[in-house]
Amino acid sequence: QVQLVESGGDLVQAGGSLRLSCAASGVTFSMYAMGWFRQAPGKEREFVTAINRSGSRTAYTDSVKGRFTISRDNAKNTVSVQMNSLKPEDTAVYYCAARRALEWPGLPKTYGYDYDFWGQGTQVTVSS
Repeated sequence: QVQLVESGGDLVQAGGSLRLSCAASGVTFSMYAMGWFRQAPGKEREFVTAINRSGSRTAYTDSVKGRFTISRDNAKNTVSVQMNSLKPEDTAVYYCAARRALEWPGLPKTYGYDYDFWGQGTQVTVSS
């Protein structure tokens, strides 16, 4: 059974930083490309960032480029996103997602339907 558990969400002031982590279990982690998505109240879920199986390729939505950095540790079965210079518009529930990928190292994927498993989410609130 695949489980993805996010952590690190919190209330932070604008300009602050947070580090979200996602721990995977029940999978051979290196076989999965990983992504982060977010959903703000009243809005649709949107792509934030993704990383391929090896960690050699990453993708970011334009609004977080230069502020967020995704990374993974295949030995520890974790994927993280360092979020700096946070803005109130970053407020959302952040979800970790895993995509079973046959290709190596593969490409990061930016659409939710590309992903097979999802975590429960962690709340990030940025106050102005």
